[in-house]
Amino acid sequence: MKAFIPVALVSALCSSVALAHNEGDFFVRGGAAIVMPNESSDDVGGNELKIDDDTQLAATFTYMATDNIGVELLLATPFTHDVKLDGDKVAEVSQLPPSLMVQYYFAQADSKIRPYVGAGVNYTFFFDEKGKGVLSSDDINVDDSMGWTVQAGVDAKFAENWFANASIWYMDIDTDVRTESVGTIHTEIDPVSVMLGVGYTF
Repeated sequence: MKAFIPVALVSALCSSVALAHNEGDFFVRGGAAIVMPNESSDDVGGNELKIDDDTQLAATFTYMATDNIGVELLLATPFTHDVKLDGDKVAEVSQLPPSLMVQYYFAQADSKIRPYVGAGVNYTFFFDEKGKGVLSSDDINVDDSMGWTVQAGVDAKFAENWFANASIWYMDIDTDVRTESVGTIHTEIDPVSVMLGVGYTF
């Protein structure tokens, strides 16, 4: 429930101002995004890998194909996560999760707020893998991942060409973590991401 509170707040604060996302419009959104993994992994000595949250800057670029259908690309600065085993940090890894979405915007183009949902594909690049603690001498590699993603969000205008945004994402991210001393550890990351920001319509 906490993840949906920002969406409700934006709707309530900005419901008095009309918003228009019309066919042919192009707009960008930018803000802070937190990635919260819902990880599970192969058993490693009676424990599973745990992956910490991280917050970075993110941006989306959207083109309205019709008054109700949009196409969106998600980009972000690299997220870096601590990987832990039984409470101890054993690795650090960075990732970029570009996603391409097709969205449906509810209500009319000139409605006060525009809630929307989307679905698409995500390709996650993993890089800068480093072993820590008991794996500090290991050469660690994390395979890239391709999977589906879904989202929900809301836009609400507060000035000419400007609007506030809140959105939530779920991404299907599965990977193999390859280590020298432990071997290959299949890991499902499957994060929920929440983004708060502002947008500008061109």
